[in-house]
Amino acid sequence: SNHTNCHYCLQSLRGRKYALREEKAYCVTCYDRLFANPCQECKQPIECDSKDLSYKGHHWHERCFRCAKCSRSLVEKPFAAKDEVLLCTECYSDEYSSRCFHCQKTIMPGSRKMDFQGSSWHESCFVCQHCRQPLGTKPLITKDKENYCLPCFEKQFAHRCYSCRKVITSGGVSYHDQPWHKECFVCAGCQTQLCGQRFISQDESPYCVDCFSKLYAKKCAACKKPITALGGPKFISFEERQWHGECFRCGKCSASLVGQGFLTQQEDVLCHKCGSS
Repeated sequence: SNHTNCHYCLQSLRGRKYALREEKAYCVTCYDRLFANPCQECKQPIECDSKDLSYKGHHWHERCFRCAKCSRSLVEKPFAAKDEVLLCTECYSDEYSSRCFHCQKTIMPGSRKMDFQGSSWHESCFVCQHCRQPLGTKPLITKDKENYCLPCFEKQFAHRCYSCRKVITSGGVSYHDQPWHKECFVCAGCQTQLCGQRFISQDESPYCVDCFSKLYAKKCAACKKPITALGGPKFISFEERQWHGECFRCGKCSASLVGQGFLTQQEDVLCHKCGSS
């Protein structure tokens, strides 16, 4: 009763419909002209006697609030927006939604999606292949296109060190077709790590060169140093004595006897010339 005239056109409001804005009364014509929002679809003003539906700053008549593809009403229904175009969930899924790598079904808008190695998964499909527990954001390992949580992968596939029997998670050394941790692959004599070092196998055990020389290598009759395969491919053995190839020389003139005939005189080996004189 306190609003007798339109605040804008000043015409009497008695017996007429009017609308209030900031406690000011406007006739319907002035209110629509001044304040009605334009419909995003039909571009006509949404009059005060119509329902105004809004989304992210845009407005629609109730009759215009429809899926841009199939034209079904979106009033009180779930929908999705793409480039400011409204679509029902079915049309949006057909056009834009990812398909689950596991079940090949559409991942519907609003449902949780897991992305891994360029593929998308339903949260319920992104599980460990062995224990079937959800992987979520847990660490995982992929083998033959299947995903495994770390405990299951270790149980099923991981190599165990031949020495300590613990799982080898990275790196490792292969020796006699058995896997070893680098830190477990040590000399059987002095326990020095052998990874990246020269070593010699004896009775299926690895030894560093020093330990093998001390424990097993025969000594050269000339220089008294150990004879090992690492010292060169050639060595000479005669009766119970051995020589490095470069040490097998005449005891008098020092001529090489490798591939030559020789004579023995007590502990010496001599060339034919020195042995005959």
